[in-house]
Amino acid sequence: MKLTVNGRDHEIDLDVRTSLLDALRDHLGLTGTKKGCDHGQCGACTVLVDGRRINACLTLAVMHEGDSIVTIEGLGSSDDLHPMQRAFLSHDGFQCGYCTPGQICSAVAMLDEAAMGWPSHVSDSLDGKITLSDAEISERMSGNLCRCSAYPNIVDAIREVAGQ
Repeated sequence: MKLTVNGRDHEIDLDVRTSLLDALRDHLGLTGTKKGCDHGQCGACTVLVDGRRINACLTLAVMHEGDSIVTIEGLGSSDDLHPMQRAFLSHDGFQCGYCTPGQICSAVAMLDEAAMGWPSHVSDSLDGKITLSDAEISERMSGNLCRCSAYPNIVDAIREVAGQ
């Protein structure tokens, strides 16, 4: 099968039962995406598929042939960091760093969702401009756990990129 990951096409031979997470890590060597719970509960495996965030542990790789997949490695490089990566660094939005790739990918997509006006459970209204309050950011990032509790710094990093 062919997967398009970080703008490059990859031909890989894998079992149809292989998760997208395992295909990325074990077959393509992209180890930035982490395996946390392997049950879709922690968000460490969050990647972007066609611009939307998903838990790579909960989807099969074969379901994404023809999709554009972006991992943490595809957001930026050490020479040219994505603005969210820079913000996480400047605000110490991590401690052990294990959840950080998933947090960053989720935050990038979350800002896009808010910009498109997609409401969350705590949004003031179902239509209109989304105000990224602490409660709004926390709700939108609730699928990404940080066991080190770097949440205040993660929120600060997201606020910086959002321009607030």
